[in-house]
Amino acid sequence: MKFYYKLTCVIVLCITGMSCKKFLDVVPNNVGTLDYAFSNRNEAENYLFGCYNTYQNLNREVENNVGFVTSSEIIYPLGLDDHPFNTIKSPGFKLIRGGIQNASDPVIDYWTGGNGGQAIYIALRRCNIMLENIDKPFDLKEPEKKRWIAEIKFLKAFYHYYLIRLYGPVSLAKENRAVDGSIEETKVKRATVDESFAYVNQLLDEAIPDLPAILTNRLLELGRPTKSISKALKAEVLTTAASPLFNGNPDYINFRDKDGVNLFSTAADPQKWTLAAKACKEAIDEFIAQGGDLYNRIPTDKVDDVSDKLKQVLKLQSVLTEKWDQNPELIISSQYDFAYQGFIIPKLNQEAVSLGNSYPSNWSVPISTTELFYTKNGVPINEDNSGVFDYANRNSPQPGDDGNKHYIKQGYETAKANFNREPRFYAALGFDGGIWFGNDKGNESEADYVQAKGAFALAGPKSIYATNVTGYWPKKLVHYRSIMNQRVSFANFKLPVMRLAGLYLLYAEALNEEGTASKSDILSWVDKVRTRAGLSGVATAWQTYSNKPGKPDSKEGRREIIRQERRIELCFEGQAGWDLRRWKELQAVLSRPLQGWSINEDASANYYRPRTVMVPTFGLKDYLWPIKNSEVVVNENLIQAIYWK
Repeated sequence: MKFYYKLTCVIVLCITGMSCKKFLDVVPNNVGTLDYAFSNRNEAENYLFGCYNTYQNLNREVENNVGFVTSSEIIYPLGLDDHPFNTIKSPGFKLIRGGIQNASDPVIDYWTGGNGGQAIYIALRRCNIMLENIDKPFDLKEPEKKRWIAEIKFLKAFYHYYLIRLYGPVSLAKENRAVDGSIEETKVKRATVDESFAYVNQLLDEAIPDLPAILTNRLLELGRPTKSISKALKAEVLTTAASPLFNGNPDYINFRDKDGVNLFSTAADPQKWTLAAKACKEAIDEFIAQGGDLYNRIPTDKVDDVSDKLKQVLKLQSVLTEKWDQNPELIISSQYDFAYQGFIIPKLNQEAVSLGNSYPSNWSVPISTTELFYTKNGVPINEDNSGVFDYANRNSPQPGDDGNKHYIKQGYETAKANFNREPRFYAALGFDGGIWFGNDKGNESEADYVQAKGAFALAGPKSIYATNVTGYWPKKLVHYRSIMNQRVSFANFKLPVMRLAGLYLLYAEALNEEGTASKSDILSWVDKVRTRAGLSGVATAWQTYSNKPGKPDSKEGRREIIRQERRIELCFEGQAGWDLRRWKELQAVLSRPLQGWSINEDASANYYRPRTVMVPTFGLKDYLWPIKNSEVVVNENLIQAIYWK
């Protein structure tokens, strides 16, 4: 197995980012490295793969993904400073607790690199070197050269976009400064946020015509950009540019450079939503034309005697965990296996309990995240008027019943909040009394269930480290074939970066904000996602089951529905933190205490009492990342992020 892994690392071009290391290893001492790097096609290809290194690694460690750790979807326990994810190398989960971000030494620094972040500007310099030297290899044929140039422009677009989402207006790395140039030439200003987005869009427009429609050799090329990938990225870029954080944000009206230039536009431009909608539709059409589709397969491996309802749950889990070369919905994926399942799987048997130090099961989901998911009628839990969900008494316990036996252990007491929820709730979440199918069992009748009340329960708190502090687990991030009993075996998967369901919802959002599309057209894209989830369409569900039946009829109501649908569908995928940021909703979400159950209690009446486990901190200044102060001192033309002065 180790040999196969090492061999794969060598032959799969974009999986590991080792190509840059390979290049460095083969260059002998005292040789002009650039001349050597571009002496022929093979050496230039090595350099090309080195340009992918940062791209590959940006989604490798989710604890350093700002969209993942600042969403409040997952909590890592307090007081574990000597354990993973709370160290200076991986500080992301600490961010929402406040008090650690600063301008003297920023946490997750992607401007200069450090504290969990990568130096994106170094990656951009590498890309520019590639473009400067692309004509040197004597044996590089013109069609391949055009493709490589397009790939580098895609990477430059991606890197700039990543910076913009964090820093807003950025310094554009259009070309490298001459090493023998004046010092003044190196003192680059920030471009305006509109100029920043425009440059990303320009790069993608230049790249798309010369990228392949499909990868003809997926074994060797999976991970390299195609027309579909680039158009999908463009759709997200333009939707982000049109969003409230970047489009006429009044909070940034005084954010100016040293020359008094406003770095943000002072008024929202509705035309940006028109451009975003057009880009979304073009991306959808391109992806579908190349065979893309929503994932709708029911897994069969180790799935024997299982009910249709549980098969629906497994299908929704597999949207995330299907192999990346077999998932028709996947547009962009992380290129590394998701390495955190041991922090998620609850202890389901006595053999697993002793594994707490190695596999602590301590990634915890706050109650606020669980309450995003709809009732089984497809409407918010506080709107359902059908009587199937007792919102006022949702924290009261009741025994598992026949109507919920595919999701909850019959006769086992759990919160009313866990009954009669939509299938995505049961696919995404593990909870006290909840069925956890898999773990080396293929029959539903033999499936494990979570027992979490008190220290003596299998999944209950065992130590400061091996404790789920809320009583909810992000089950969606575990492959159903992963095993933790007398043996431990994780079925690997790669976390999506972008998939078709998210693109559908982006398009619905852009159409709604643009304002000329009909209600039925806008909601049709949302309904595609809901149908796969086993729910009726928005209009039908609200008219039939909601105490706000007119909500889908207004732009504001549809906005609320679309945003909640995105948070549900893409939960735990590293999207919510970015979405809440661009919507300017993150401050409101993090203004409320994050709660969980009273996990040390073993009686149901006492266990199901919400308690505060964390009080997050997020201020207006936290929407944009600070640049390290030393950079601002050295370059007097570089303005610090607003409110970080």
